[in-house]
Amino acid sequence: MTDLFDLDNAARISELASLIKKYQASYYNGEGEISDAEFDKLWDELKSLDPENPILKKVGADSGNFDKKNHVMPMGSQEKAANPDQFLAWAQNHAYSEYLVEYKLDGASLELQFRHGELVAAVTRGDGTVGDDITANAKKMSGVQAALYDEVGNKIDFTGGVRGEVLMSHEVHEKLYSDKANCRNAANGLMKRKDGSGSENLTLITYDAFATEGSQPFSDEEEKILWLKKCGFRTVPLEICKSPDDVINYRAQVMEIRPTLAFDIDGLVVKERAINMTDAFRARPDRQIAFKFSLEEAVTTLREVEWSESGATYTPVAIFDPVQLAGTTVKRASLANPDTMRKLGVQIGSKVVVVKRGEIIPKIESVIAGEGESLAPVAFPKKCSVCGSELVDEGSRLFCPNKNCDKRVLHQIQKWISVVDIRDFGDSLIRSLFKDKVISSITDIYKLTVEELTPYFLNEESLESGKASLGAEKVFNSIQNHRKMSLAVFTAGFDIEGLGETMMQKLIDAGFNTLEKLLSASAEHFASVYGFAEITARDAVQGLSENAGEMRALVLSGIIEVEEGGAAGKLTGKSFCFTGELHTMKRADAEALVKKNGGSCKSSVTKDLSYLVTNDTSSGSSKNVKAAKLGIPVISEEEFLALLG
Repeated sequence: MTDLFDLDNAARISELASLIKKYQASYYNGEGEISDAEFDKLWDELKSLDPENPILKKVGADSGNFDKKNHVMPMGSQEKAANPDQFLAWAQNHAYSEYLVEYKLDGASLELQFRHGELVAAVTRGDGTVGDDITANAKKMSGVQAALYDEVGNKIDFTGGVRGEVLMSHEVHEKLYSDKANCRNAANGLMKRKDGSGSENLTLITYDAFATEGSQPFSDEEEKILWLKKCGFRTVPLEICKSPDDVINYRAQVMEIRPTLAFDIDGLVVKERAINMTDAFRARPDRQIAFKFSLEEAVTTLREVEWSESGATYTPVAIFDPVQLAGTTVKRASLANPDTMRKLGVQIGSKVVVVKRGEIIPKIESVIAGEGESLAPVAFPKKCSVCGSELVDEGSRLFCPNKNCDKRVLHQIQKWISVVDIRDFGDSLIRSLFKDKVISSITDIYKLTVEELTPYFLNEESLESGKASLGAEKVFNSIQNHRKMSLAVFTAGFDIEGLGETMMQKLIDAGFNTLEKLLSASAEHFASVYGFAEITARDAVQGLSENAGEMRALVLSGIIEVEEGGAAGKLTGKSFCFTGELHTMKRADAEALVKKNGGSCKSSVTKDLSYLVTNDTSSGSSKNVKAAKLGIPVISEEEFLALLG
């Protein structure tokens, strides 16, 4: 298995390296084929699979249409953080007293070379060491200084390089070059035209400088920006933040105003105040980072909070002005629970950061401090909408405490039929039987007869004629075929908060492998099991206690036969996640096979997963990528069946 996994890994690494090389070439030659966000995903995947891959230490190369010229200052790539968590991880190892933050301009890098204050060359980024000499084109651009003078007209004697970004404004793109995919692609193409036509429609904005003769004309990064302004250059905005959290908050503010900016930016550059030339001359500087924006993040305004009711629990859902996330329009996101809302400080009218990463449901990640035109507190429901009981706010959960509440009982019945997998028992039938008070508990499901079920499948005429119902018989037989089950399935079917089949299996594997051991355990006992925090353990004990009577009655009466001690089999102790299409069976059947043989199933890739099963082991899907990153074997359907013999 391991050899096959390594081979698949190697093939994906080779594929990623080829794609990155291809897209780098098209980017640096003005014919970019994919977006920055798409390119960054390829880059991040390769970095996770092969951090030392040589392609990660290179930048692209320019065309052969111009004379070549060496740079006088470094023009390498930067480390990247794609989200706040990655930035905070970097910041842990880069504790600065203050963080200088600049816009990361989304254009084409250009180095202006000066000798005693006179422009002698303009060189593109190229391979980071040598680029194209496009001096004639650069002189036509707005923001390029042919000679350096201060505010009062005195010549500035500077020999060295000034670095900036060649940009096209949104206005120019819309008026003259709307046939190009975006401003960056259009700017890249224009700046490298042999006849120089169109360069007058481009703008240079600067952010770096380095003297090759004499001392540096500035002592730190802030003074560098001020010096560039003094020389007459347009410069990037500079924000000084006191902490990593301030940087994250500033990033959220910039994300909100980003659509209104004249030029494209794709993130922020975060650095220390001190100028570290040793670090700057590295191929990939370590003392600064590009804190990128993402297609999976957006800033919007919270308009209201709805409370989603599922069983006993009331979950807050944010409703906000629609935003685009990962190519889809989103206007709702989870707020998780009351504690999360309080920690965020969310209010109606707040400016909020919404994220949707990978397969995760959209959620509110943060609130932009001090923003919001007219703020109002979020109203919490006080009473159950069905039984009228006072709701209990435990912080991590807002719920109806009445075990006999019709809503809770119905949800438990629905959960049981889903977990036990009584497939022919549809939701509309469940609701009809519950409404008519034919069933009001899990036990009642197993008391149903064909005669009781028949009226729900036939009309009056068919009933009067004594016609038999095949549908009623099918449901009845399906119920009878689900009287034997594992302890994990049995207990998970009772709809206890936080206790799905996987969590129950963890308790069983930890030694609570009989019904009585589970029912007699304390919260302290459960809290010692991996994956069970104090709140989850408390909810588990409370939920098991509430349902203990019916659990014991079902087992002692023989209505349900529970396989205690965990199902022993070839897959005992192993967990599986299935993704993509299976060829020989349905996914539900594959999961049933796992459970029958003592294993457990997961819906997502986590660090304790044993195998990811897919018939496309070389796919770049998020699950495959995460499995590779965590070192989890990715196997085919055939290999999965081989484990079963």
